[in-house]
Amino acid sequence: MTGLPALVVTADDRHGVTVAARDLARAAESATGLRLATAAGTLLGDHPPERAHLHFTDRLWAASPEEAAELVERVAARTALTVTLHDVPQESDGPRNLPRRTACYVRVAGAARGVVVNSRHEAAHLAEAGIVPRVLGVVPLPVTPAPVPVSPASPDPGVAVLGFFYPGKGHAEVLDALPAGARLTVLGGPSAGHEADLRAFVARAEARVEVTGFVPERDLVARCRAVAVPVVAHRHFSASGSLATWIAAGRRPLAIDGRYTREMAELRPGTVRLVAPDRLADALADALADPASTWLAPDAVTRPHLADTAEAYLRWWTGDIAW
Repeated sequence: MTGLPALVVTADDRHGVTVAARDLARAAESATGLRLATAAGTLLGDHPPERAHLHFTDRLWAASPEEAAELVERVAARTALTVTLHDVPQESDGPRNLPRRTACYVRVAGAARGVVVNSRHEAAHLAEAGIVPRVLGVVPLPVTPAPVPVSPASPDPGVAVLGFFYPGKGHAEVLDALPAGARLTVLGGPSAGHEADLRAFVARAEARVEVTGFVPERDLVARCRAVAVPVVAHRHFSASGSLATWIAAGRRPLAIDGRYTREMAELRPGTVRLVAPDRLADALADALADPASTWLAPDAVTRPHLADTAEAYLRWWTGDIAW
């Protein structure tokens, strides 16, 4: 294939957006036989690539939304650029941050030759916020099923929420809905700037919460398989790498019903159990009584996988983008 961009991989290897960029680069290289991955530092170096694709969330690229937008605009002035937008601005950003993040994403989308989001739900968020890219593609986050055989036996009788802790991620709602005697595991640590929020949450929980801190990738599948009941309970979804990780580990998590989770349930039949927000307590009790229900059945549809995602990007770059 000709005209493919360099695929930019950021340096923070604990960040889910970095992981997504790295995995896509590897899969695209495997599909094409070309060397596509490049470090973020090359974009502003002496010899920038002619074309590039980066994965963007403002907090990963700069200390403020304004600085992140300025950086992408500088890159786009010297490199033909396409962008995958993550963490699309929405109500959970709060009244102070939402206008700043929205303005940032408007600038990034305006600088790019084309934009990808990971769901129709996110595409609708962009439209609702007045963010109109020149070209918009929708490529769902991939699932990469773990090769270890799944066993429904679970030594941990608790409930877990996976990923960074921050207000709105659903930890508070899950804690409030826990049946008597059940415990909640936070599979991850605090998102940057939310350390005090996590300490306050643990104090309120009165010993009903365990916090693992960052879980290395080599241990993640085992931790996902050890808990009895996986839950995805975001108050406001963008896309959810946590949901994809649960599915990759062979789990069928409880997921709060909403526009995004309904889209994912349609995309991957049999991989999530949708739960109305006011029925979470009942759903947790039912799942704790029958933890086997939180494992994927043999006929569950886990695709698109990573190779499918890479192929979708390759078609988009070579078919939709006017470089």
